[in-house]
Amino acid sequence: MNFNRRDLLRGGAALSAASLINPRGLALDQKSTRVASGRGLFQPSWNSLRNIPVPQWLRDGKFGIYTHWGVYSVPAFGKNGTWYAHNMYTNPDSEERKHQEATYGPLDKFGYKDFIPMFTGSHFNADEWAELFKKAGARFAGPVAEHHDGFAMWNTKYSEWNAAKMGPKRDVLGELSKSIKQHGMKFLTAFHHAEHWFYFPTWDKQYDVSDPRYAGLYGVSHERGALPTKEFLDVWIGKLKEVVDNYEPDVVWFDFGLRLIQQSYKTDCLAYYFNKAAAAGKEVAVTYKNHDLTPGVGIDDLELGRESNVTYYEWITDTTIDSGSAWGYVESVGFKSVDQLVTGLVDRVSKNGFLLLNVGPKPDGSIPEPAKERLLAMGEWLRVNGEAIYETSPWLIAAEGPTQFKKSGAFNEDNDIRFTPEDIRFTCRDNFLYATVLAWPGDKAFIKSLVPKGDTWAGLYPSEIDSIKMLGSDEPLRWEFTKEALAVTTPSVKPCDHAFVFKFTLKKPF
Repeated sequence: MNFNRRDLLRGGAALSAASLINPRGLALDQKSTRVASGRGLFQPSWNSLRNIPVPQWLRDGKFGIYTHWGVYSVPAFGKNGTWYAHNMYTNPDSEERKHQEATYGPLDKFGYKDFIPMFTGSHFNADEWAELFKKAGARFAGPVAEHHDGFAMWNTKYSEWNAAKMGPKRDVLGELSKSIKQHGMKFLTAFHHAEHWFYFPTWDKQYDVSDPRYAGLYGVSHERGALPTKEFLDVWIGKLKEVVDNYEPDVVWFDFGLRLIQQSYKTDCLAYYFNKAAAAGKEVAVTYKNHDLTPGVGIDDLELGRESNVTYYEWITDTTIDSGSAWGYVESVGFKSVDQLVTGLVDRVSKNGFLLLNVGPKPDGSIPEPAKERLLAMGEWLRVNGEAIYETSPWLIAAEGPTQFKKSGAFNEDNDIRFTPEDIRFTCRDNFLYATVLAWPGDKAFIKSLVPKGDTWAGLYPSEIDSIKMLGSDEPLRWEFTKEALAVTTPSVKPCDHAFVFKFTLKKPF
């Protein structure tokens, strides 16, 4: 395999039979023929698993949607609805415990398991979800396969506590896999089940979490602080392999709990996934958080965060459409504005990132109307401006303007930030440069970064610009270079409601 230096430094992981089995039409080498023979190209070791290119479909697609839907959507309460049960059982003074006992009675009489019959999924329609995500402009989508709570969303052989046998009595993962693929999107599954080890206090004898009759849901009782057992790890990897075999996800997304997993289980799981994909000729990827895999094996996920500037490796943000961090459906939750969602996408893409946006459906399987409205509005924006997002590359610089993010990493999302007409983000492809102004600039936009500065920055040569237009408008635009900025007139009518894209068609200057 021949990778350039950027591939080797990327930090992303993907697998393509086209590039690994027969790259550029060259003859198969001895190592690659092991895939075809069934022996496997990848071995369960870090050095065997690293330096695999990010899938081209992910580089091109940029934007995905996933869902946190599970038993936790029934109580629909708390700042983080998916952690309702953990906070309820572990902290007697928590708002979750107070809500639980005020609403459902004493905890020793009504536990988390008792929510399952109320998790009906009576309005769940996989085709409707997939159609909505497609209209929103997502290029990949999928559900949380299992959250921390031990309730699997597919018909797993490892536990009776799953959505196919209880609650909705539907193979949610299977139905979404089929519908999402039929709508032309890649399929993602998210796994949080490593955190199941500590999510419920199975050592607490006061409540049902320690009752062996419910160990399939809450986990086998163990001492607080103990390391995961072999039995737990075997089920952890067994569920992953089962989903890989039965639903063939294009992305496997891992939450923070991956740090709890003994490394041989991680390498075994990844080698299994990558070899299955290679044999099927699929490009796939894994994501992870907090450096829980070695560099080059997966794509780093910055939860509720972003990079502050353009990077030489691809990364992804998972954030949620709600205005806080509820993740699952919470009745009192507010929602981010469409402007926040659109500008958040633009900012991340300009810095070599991807966006995975979460939606929390109701317990009956319907998606809240405010979430639907925002997704459709994002889709409308992408219908007009998508060529500045899809199939683009970061440019030489990512951004200009006063509103910058000084810190990189997770949990630095600022929902109160408001961009100005001076805030601009750049992407490019082929002979086009896109400058996205994050707030309406009035009659004229001023783009400072494009001005040539002699021995410090070439910017754009005036002779390099063939034409400038605003996406969504056919009005001719006038432009001129000043000492401080490239000044471009704007159309008389706004072509959209958020983030306005100037498209530069470039030519050779001489």
